[in-house]
Amino acid sequence: MKNTNYYEVLGVETIASEGEIKKAYRKLAMKYHPDKNPDNEASEKFKEISHAYYVLSDPEKRELYDRFGEEGLSGGGGTNMSAEELFASFFSFGGMGGGGPSRQRHGEDIVKPFPVTLEDLYNGKTTKISLQKDVVCPSCHGKGSKSGATSKCTSCEGRGIKVAMRQIGPGMIQRINTVCTSCDGAGEVIKGNKCKKCKGAKTLEEKKKLDIFIEKGMQNNQRIVMQGEADQEPGVETGDVILVLKQKPHERFERQDNDLLTEVSISITEALCGFSKVLVKHLDGRGLVINHPAGEVIKPGSM
Repeated sequence: MKNTNYYEVLGVETIASEGEIKKAYRKLAMKYHPDKNPDNEASEKFKEISHAYYVLSDPEKRELYDRFGEEGLSGGGGTNMSAEELFASFFSFGGMGGGGPSRQRHGEDIVKPFPVTLEDLYNGKTTKISLQKDVVCPSCHGKGSKSGATSKCTSCEGRGIKVAMRQIGPGMIQRINTVCTSCDGAGEVIKGNKCKKCKGAKTLEEKKKLDIFIEKGMQNNQRIVMQGEADQEPGVETGDVILVLKQKPHERFERQDNDLLTEVSISITEALCGFSKVLVKHLDGRGLVINHPAGEVIKPGSM
């Protein structure tokens, strides 16, 4: 593969969650799939996004790529799976990362940027955020009906996917897997009367307020993880809400690691003869008193 940024290929940020990466791949793969777009450039684009997804959907490969780039993937970044096979496996198993049907899935994490001021990071802060999330229906306990009885979906015969065969040339047959629309890939449908509260959806939307504690000295881009606060799904381990701190520009100070830098203008008399005065207001409201003795000349740009 050519040297490129896999995040840019999929159109996601470097902090994108597993769910966001899957969603981006699904959208692009459907757009550039050879069946949808027979153009040669689209075919190359399809291979490119498939390779990017193959790397970023694997936590170990993604970590190596984030730390060392494509060079870190040498010996482990390639795949014997073609782009077509990768596309088929995505729709067969709900995305790479696998696991059989008996293994409990982990719900998608919600990753959100969280703007903070330099004062917040210096002094610490406790605040709240409002979150709209899906919760398991308390009336049917996520069963979709009172009894929770289900029957095998007759449309896909319980597989959750539909398989279609199409001829693309003499003696050439292509197999296409798509998610069953009758059961939304579950392989089963609710039997009997649906729950009146959730109407068989098994979940409801709920507004919730979360307490956020920003510790003193936290860094820009540092993450605050709220475990188990993402959208709920029946039979699925709830994902986390991850807040990524985004520091706003400050009018007086610039932060470099644990240091604060600021620019102060003084007169030529003060530079030559010394001074003692309050120069700037600190982030905690204190006035900083700066003493400079006479005889030690201050030059522009000195610290």
